[in-house]
Amino acid sequence: MSEANWYVVHTYSGYENKVKANIDKTIENRHLENQILEVRVPLEDVEENKDGKRRIVQKKMFPGYVLIHMIMNDDTWYVVRNTRGVTGFVGPGSKPVALSEAEMERLGIQNVVVQIDFEVGDSVVITSGAWKDTESVIQSINEAKRTVTINVEMMGRETPLEIGFAEVKKL
Repeated sequence: MSEANWYVVHTYSGYENKVKANIDKTIENRHLENQILEVRVPLEDVEENKDGKRRIVQKKMFPGYVLIHMIMNDDTWYVVRNTRGVTGFVGPGSKPVALSEAEMERLGIQNVVVQIDFEVGDSVVITSGAWKDTESVIQSINEAKRTVTINVEMMGRETPLEIGFAEVKKL
């Protein structure tokens, strides 16, 4: 499997959040969670003076652009390129160019390597959220998304739950 990289997608101005929502929905519908890992509209805090009052507001860092962390292949290219509001990938011609590590660090997005001390079949306890203190066994691990899948009992049935590495602790 090839490696996931960050790509920049050009959108109609003002459509960034709609494009993000549309791509997120398509990922869910087509089960591309392992290929398109994250869609972001980078925001920054800006101080604004209005009516003599100072306040902090969030503004888009790059109006008209969306960042996508994905594994580039024909399927993912097609899904993103044909999303309503997308005008294309940033790169020469129709060839998308991945952002470098240095460019991602300048944007404040680092590729953090997380060491995990558990594996499939290990017993874990959930440390936060609605399922806090629930014990379960790891069914699968997704290192790209930094999540584990465990089963929890809901309404008398075993139901799979995907939860972040930081929210579980090995028993």
